[in-house]
Amino acid sequence: MKAFLKIFAIAFVSFALAMGAGLWSYSKFYTPSSEQSELTEANSSNLEIIDTVEAEEPEIEKSELEKLIEESKRVNVLLLGMEGPRSDTIVLASFDPKAKKVDLISIPRDTYYPRKGYNTADKKKLNAVYGDSGAEGTMEAVSELLGGIPVHHYVKVTYSGVERIIDSLGGVKVNVPFDMVYDDPYDNPPLHINIPKGVQVLKGKNAVHFLRFRSGYPDGDLGRIRAQQQFMKAAMGKVLSFRLPVVANTVFKYVKTDMSLSEILVLAGDAVGMSLQNVETHGLPGKATEKGVSYFLHDLDAAKGLVTEMYKTEVTE
Repeated sequence: MKAFLKIFAIAFVSFALAMGAGLWSYSKFYTPSSEQSELTEANSSNLEIIDTVEAEEPEIEKSELEKLIEESKRVNVLLLGMEGPRSDTIVLASFDPKAKKVDLISIPRDTYYPRKGYNTADKKKLNAVYGDSGAEGTMEAVSELLGGIPVHHYVKVTYSGVERIIDSLGGVKVNVPFDMVYDDPYDNPPLHINIPKGVQVLKGKNAVHFLRFRSGYPDGDLGRIRAQQQFMKAAMGKVLSFRLPVVANTVFKYVKTDMSLSEILVLAGDAVGMSLQNVETHGLPGKATEKGVSYFLHDLDAAKGLVTEMYKTEVTE
């Protein structure tokens, strides 16, 4: 079953789950490069040397981001849309309850994330982590990719509830960038996508088809992510016209999460009064590459800068 971009339901749920905290993470950035591995080994060696010294060593000064995280009240929730055992859609939603602000970071499913003991090409992609280590393992991986920021909770959307959730909002208005036509008679059930280009309100099945559609974007998966973000923001605009605690209560039965209903309602209550202008979307910095297998290589420094600015904004407001 290809529940390809269930991201909308996730985004919606997330917004109801506190505009990001239920929506749709410190030491060093995770890196697939050999250079970072060498640095890690060097750091380990240094720790061994330090352990042999009996005299007290001065306390290591914390990084700027570590200090910001300690002062922060943000709640970070990982939003997952599943395709079988793999996470097909991955979004980190970071909710600042004081400023009533949400930052959504879309993370390509093909992000390069090698793991010890998993040596095949497909296992070196982020979307393979869920099948081996579940939601908790994916939360840890995303935390590493984003510089060690905490990921407090996860939310998964059930495929059967996606269409109902979208319909409960009365559909979502989006600008379809081109004619989306695709047929897969071998899918279960068979998949037939036919959405014309232009601005329109997408409901139920067509909304899901828009979110599942992959081909046709000039820049591949990155273009699809931008389309998802357009949909998310439009959906959030609709959600904000509802009473969030009521919405959260309705959507709760369509999702799987490690949060209790009471936690969700508290987060949703914190989001009351929030405006769409306080929702900001981001993409994980990096670039796509193809060397036999398609990977997305994240830019560690840029990703660290992104999350640092996110946390700095919270503290200074």
